[in-house]
Amino acid sequence: MTLDHFVANYGSFGLFVGAGLEGEGVAMLGGIMSHQHLIGFWPAIISLALGSFLADQLFFLLGHGWRNSAIVRSVQGSAAGGRVLTTFNAHPNVFAFSLRFLYGLRMAGAVTIGTTNFPWPRFILLNAISALIWSTAWVTLGYVCGQAVAPLFERLSGLSHFVLAGVAAILCVALVAVVAFRRRRAQRLTTRD
Repeated sequence: MTLDHFVANYGSFGLFVGAGLEGEGVAMLGGIMSHQHLIGFWPAIISLALGSFLADQLFFLLGHGWRNSAIVRSVQGSAAGGRVLTTFNAHPNVFAFSLRFLYGLRMAGAVTIGTTNFPWPRFILLNAISALIWSTAWVTLGYVCGQAVAPLFERLSGLSHFVLAGVAAILCVALVAVVAFRRRRAQRLTTRD
């Protein structure tokens, strides 16, 4: 099976799961896939918006249902959790809407908002609108950048499964390294403040 067939068969589901776990990189990949005609533009947007939206709802419900658990208390006790509460208390609606655009605060933000008295229906509405705007912006960016990346996908589509698996593993390791680096950098910046 070539990369084209794999993405064509599992593209929307992969984007859905990836949006809940990672975020911007997967969303941009959705735009690149759309540019390559491996998935439709709107299905990419909807898959990403739904995956991201549902992940945020799960984090909100985790905060709401398990306020006194060790996991939720550790999120609230973190530097990110402290920043979330301070910002949230100043502008709750704006913060709930813009949560997904604030790097490094998405999970802690949704969990922390869930521990407050913020109405869940309002969070659902603000988060749904935000997820749709977020996914549209990133898919569009990926679509526009897709022309530059197209030759890479064309070269990879003819390679064997093992080479593709190796490339995927390298990309996953690189992605984890970038996320870990960003988190460490954000932690260092918060400890300086």
